[in-house]
Amino acid sequence: MESTYWIPEELQPLIAFHGHFCPGILIGWRAAKLAMKLLGTSRDKDEEMVAITENDACGVDAVQFILGCTFGKGNLHFRDYGKQAFTVFRRSDSKGVRLVLKNTDRELTREESVKRMLEEPDASLFSVQEPQEPIPERAVIRKSGFCSICGERVMESRLRPLSGGRMACIPCYVRAEKEGRAH
Repeated sequence: MESTYWIPEELQPLIAFHGHFCPGILIGWRAAKLAMKLLGTSRDKDEEMVAITENDACGVDAVQFILGCTFGKGNLHFRDYGKQAFTVFRRSDSKGVRLVLKNTDRELTREESVKRMLEEPDASLFSVQEPQEPIPERAVIRKSGFCSICGERVMESRLRPLSGGRMACIPCYVRAEKEGRAH
């Protein structure tokens, strides 16, 4: 079946970044562009923005690519809620917006979803809300320690105490607990 939509040229780098074209990246693309418009910002350079995504689907790649918010910089936060919802804050004044994808009255085909994301106005795609949580703190560089079981370097705040004053990374601690060796 031949597609009945035109893919804007500006999407090509995003498609290359994500690895394929799908409705999911269009959701994130539209949400990111709307957030920038509503907040009067452009792509993040050095943590001027922070984004919270409530899903781990394809749209998150678009949020990273368009907004410049990343896990590595500490200004992209994941909440495992399974919702097509994105909150974006501007750090200079803590102004934020939460965008939630609106439901359709019926299940759409892939083709219909793509057309919807490409053609419908922002107001019919997203519910614009106030953030549901405060702006996350800036990323902090933390000291590292070592797991006494596997020997790998671990952020100190993620180490868990074992008997005898030893410390373990979370996976080793969980295994030790299951085996009755944690305390």
